[in-house]
Amino acid sequence: MTVVGIDDTDSRERGMCTTYVAREIADRLQKADLATVSRLLLVRLNPAVEYKTRGNAALAIHTECDPDRAFEIARERLEARSETDDERTNPGLVVAAHDPDEAVPADDVSRFTHAAIRDHLEISDAAALIDRHGYQSWHAGDGRGRIGALAAIGAWTALGEWTDEYIAYREPERWGTPREVNHESVFTAAEWGYPDVWDTVDRDENETVCVPHTPGPILYGIRGDETDAVRAVADRIESEPVATTQRFVTNQGTDVHLQDGAIGDVADGRAYRLEGRVASEPETRRGGHVFVTLESPIDGDVVSDGAANDNATNDGAANDNAINDGAATDETTGDESANRLACAAFEPTKRFRNRVRALRVGDRITACGEVSDGTLKLEKFAIRDLVRTERVTPICPGCERTMESAGRNQGYRCRDCGTDAAGKANRSLERDLEPGWYEVPPCARRHVAKPLVRGGFDAPTHPER
Repeated sequence: MTVVGIDDTDSRERGMCTTYVAREIADRLQKADLATVSRLLLVRLNPAVEYKTRGNAALAIHTECDPDRAFEIARERLEARSETDDERTNPGLVVAAHDPDEAVPADDVSRFTHAAIRDHLEISDAAALIDRHGYQSWHAGDGRGRIGALAAIGAWTALGEWTDEYIAYREPERWGTPREVNHESVFTAAEWGYPDVWDTVDRDENETVCVPHTPGPILYGIRGDETDAVRAVADRIESEPVATTQRFVTNQGTDVHLQDGAIGDVADGRAYRLEGRVASEPETRRGGHVFVTLESPIDGDVVSDGAANDNATNDGAANDNAINDGAATDETTGDESANRLACAAFEPTKRFRNRVRALRVGDRITACGEVSDGTLKLEKFAIRDLVRTERVTPICPGCERTMESAGRNQGYRCRDCGTDAAGKANRSLERDLEPGWYEVPPCARRHVAKPLVRGGFDAPTHPER
């Protein structure tokens, strides 16, 4: 067996798509060399990496082709298809001459895969590991694409949870032109396939999430848990002619990018699952972004184990275009700030912001998202404990008027009746939230983030559709 890993062929402005290049390579391996291709992997890496083009996806092809021949075919396609006129496009190719299930990549290469999904790596890290294992490689530009290509090599043994994506590609002469996809048919197909097929549309925003807006070759991509289901949904969509299709095995929708952490220990450019207490009233700032401060749990809090997904192994801002206009610790100074963290629901997360606005000081939550500029960009959160009462000035039981302060540390007194109260009274609160998980809508979801409808969470869920 041979594993071909590729990455970084596309451009934000010029288009192209690494999945398309991988499909072309697989097609040539099968047609030109009659080599079996067992699967194509679409591996989403750390969504917070600044060097990414769009979705930060690397691809792996598992084939029986001779490794030298596979390297030759893959290199030719990368040289022909990569958008290297864009200085940010730096393609990389790695070919490993072993079965993807073998133990070789299960140690250092698998660790490299995990680091590429959750951390930051240098080109030299990839180059050293490629040399150590004697893998063939090629690159253009600075070769940063070798990081993703090597991560894709180790992904099959590194990751334990996979989903499906079925991609339909456009005819080449249509690339860069407006897509012709029947809006109503997408919504009908999405309804038919739900919940096994998810994030196809956003019902509240009336948006066809599966149809991209970039100038690349993809017509639409259907994601779900079942291979037959994603293909069946695609078959129900009415559109311009489909040039070709490809099924990918992927880590999309798995939350594998999240790592358990503590508020005082987070670092920019990583995604976390954090336990905390709401320490400030939610604030809506310029642009419609909603901020709230989270503090470390205090002694006596019951803390969840934080396992949002039992199968997750140890997809940031829900939208890459959001702008952080607030400091992480506006309301804290000194040592206290080390145990506080600003959390944000940016405008592209739409109705999710209302969930954040409904939080109150003292609520205990689990917050998930990427940390950037010292702020957690919320992807989802779980209500663990809600504040159900608030302290208010007591009401006189006789005349039902609000009492007044009787003086410092003297409690309260009704001026008309003379009734006394020792202190403030508890009043029940009506809450718009319930215990359990809340998430950003499909239109704002990151590729790797796990939709609540997939299940496996440690509390009730409130899925967005």
